Amino acid sequence: MNKRVILASASPRRQELLKYIVKEFEIFPADIDETLPEDIPAEKCAEYLAVRKAGYISGKFPDGIVIGSDTVVIVDGEILGKPADNEEAVKMLKKLSGKKHMVVTGVCICCGNVSDSFSCRTDVEFYPLSDDDIMEYVSTGEPMDKAGAYGIQGRGCLLVKGIEGDFFNVVGLPTAELKRHFDAFIKTYGGNDRI
Repeated sequence: MNKRVILASASPRRQELLKYIVKEFEIFPADIDETLPEDIPAEKCAEYLAVRKAGYISGKFPDGIVIGSDTVVIVDGEILGKPADNEEAVKMLKKLSGKKHMVVTGVCICCGNVSDSFSCRTDVEFYPLSDDDIMEYVSTGEPMDKAGAYGIQGRGCLLVKGIEGDFFNVVGLPTAELKRHFDAFIKTYGGNDRI
């Protein structure tokens, strides 16, 4: 593969997972306005942002293959992003306590003016959480850079009763599905001699 592959994300979790698909890639986080259109369905928000991120970085590197991604947590129709502070993290975890919620990761692969995007959904159920459970977890600092204020791959696993769907999607990148989209993208848009 001759083209450079660029991940438009600073997430160490996404970087680690992308290594299963691409051995060598560069990292250029997309600093974009993440304001969402008012009429967009909650389940489409992550893919919308992934497309914007990939498009922004692709504009800087039009010959590269750019992968953009975004993850949102949705509970009772409300999108939970990354908490701004400990107080917001506590509020988010109280909303998730004892409930099922959706984790949707949107991904976009982009090269020049050609792109492919998709969303992956995983349903996650939390155990009922006491105030002590929540405060103990928030005090670790782990919730602060994660959508929904938890990381399933870390101490957040102690909050989770069960999941339906792709575990790695909850971590931040639906790796197996992305591998299939990535391979098809390369095959469709030029083969190994061009990409």
